[in-house]
Amino acid sequence: MTLSDVDNAILNRALIAASHEMGAKLIRSAHSPIVREAQDCSAALTDPKGRVVAQAELTAIQLGSISHTLDRCLALFAPETLTPDDFLITNDPFNGGQHVQDIFLFSPIFFKEQLVGFSASVVHHIDVGGGAPGLNAEARDVFQEGLIFPPTKYSFDRDWNGGPLERMIGANVRMPEATIGDINAQFAANLIGAKRLVTLAEQYGVDKLLLAMSRALDYSETRMRNAIAELPDGIFSAEAEIEGATASSPTTKIRVEVEISGDQMDISFDGTDPQLKNNLNCPYASTIAAAIACVKSVLTSDDVPFNEGIARAVRVSAPLGSILNPRPPAAVRARLLASHRVFNSIMMALARVCPDKVIAEGFDTTTPICLSHQGATGYSIYLEILGGGYGAGMNNDGADGVDCPLSNCSNIPIEALEMDYQFMRIENYALRPGSGGAGRRRGGHGFERSYRMLKDDVLFSTYTDRFNIRPRGLMGGQPGAACSIHIERNGIEIPLTSKASCALEKGDLLVVRTGGGAGFGEPDDRSEEQVSKDLRLGLA
Repeated sequence: MTLSDVDNAILNRALIAASHEMGAKLIRSAHSPIVREAQDCSAALTDPKGRVVAQAELTAIQLGSISHTLDRCLALFAPETLTPDDFLITNDPFNGGQHVQDIFLFSPIFFKEQLVGFSASVVHHIDVGGGAPGLNAEARDVFQEGLIFPPTKYSFDRDWNGGPLERMIGANVRMPEATIGDINAQFAANLIGAKRLVTLAEQYGVDKLLLAMSRALDYSETRMRNAIAELPDGIFSAEAEIEGATASSPTTKIRVEVEISGDQMDISFDGTDPQLKNNLNCPYASTIAAAIACVKSVLTSDDVPFNEGIARAVRVSAPLGSILNPRPPAAVRARLLASHRVFNSIMMALARVCPDKVIAEGFDTTTPICLSHQGATGYSIYLEILGGGYGAGMNNDGADGVDCPLSNCSNIPIEALEMDYQFMRIENYALRPGSGGAGRRRGGHGFERSYRMLKDDVLFSTYTDRFNIRPRGLMGGQPGAACSIHIERNGIEIPLTSKASCALEKGDLLVVRTGGGAGFGEPDDRSEEQVSKDLRLGLA
């Protein structure tokens, strides 16, 4: 079988376009604001072996593990046993999944009875049961965090659309219309991916399509290996820390060794601290995804497709029982805090060999704001991931007020938020001038968002970081500002810790101030033009 360069290019771009269309369908079909506005979701296409060949550019932490997650499903349900009516579902953190809120859905794609691939989608669901609405900050094991779907095969016609699986899920979540609606959006995204793949098989034939998939993987692998080969051989170490719930509680260390040998990179987290008895543990799939996302962002340009070929050149290991590869039944809801420190530690290690390609630490942490209220008609649950300031690079200031690289969520517009959640309103949403770390290139600024409670008995939950450990600069750059959260009640300011859950009263003002990114280079080397611009924009 031969495949011309022209046909190969057309098929490759068509696969990527199809995955992007899947992402658009997923967002536009979703019920919950966390998906349709914040875009906390992902979509991808795989080959018949379950290897990702194209994916929508949405949430990096979800995308980097899709092949790993599907592999666990196919180990139990062999591809040759599947039918067009089947789908595979999982959210099991200890069987290829991440945290239980991220439900992965895989649909086999057939052309004339031949399996040609899988369409895949994953959504962060606003509620999947568990011990608290939306976010159980006090969970000490995964069973308290929500329903767990081990890798399982179901029939769409039999088990969905009013079938037993749909009814079971609806009976065990607080907002069934939202959860079922978002799963239906996943089915819609998978269907559009399947239609596009079948069309390509009709136009070019299955053999050419499969060959183009294989070449897409080889191309990304080659580009990644070429980038690694440009670096000096050696072992480069670094550390990063997650802080405890209070200033006096112990920190948890992430330790990494990046070994470069020719065109191969091995990343080991041996020596990383053991798993914890809270929800900060990071499933192995999340560790892999964070590591690969960091390496790709540093070493390759954006024209290199993010597919399974990248992972061939980068091997990742973490000791079982560590915070980066916990044993069940560890709680894992806040796994992104450790994932970000995976990202940071690798970035710091690579700064020793390619400082021109890395960025300083930013407000690289997940800050979910979960506010819920139970009224006469049921629950209303608001969940949003807040960002902050990016770290600066050698040739650029850090971006202001954006989500961190692994999460990459958008903000929920105030108008949409207040339409959906009538128990609160937004009173302030603004950048924090001066929160970016000083440097030849300054860090990005964090922001403040304030929520006024309009009803009693609103439950607030969060987990975040960088209250005490500020983002580190590079080459003399200064650290970014820390994060803080407090409640203003009857003229009294009540500070909260970085991992908190409490009841809010009518009239309370919840104030969240996210951190800034660190600077790059000596502050005295910043140009007068850039200083003047910051002053003119009110950011100094």
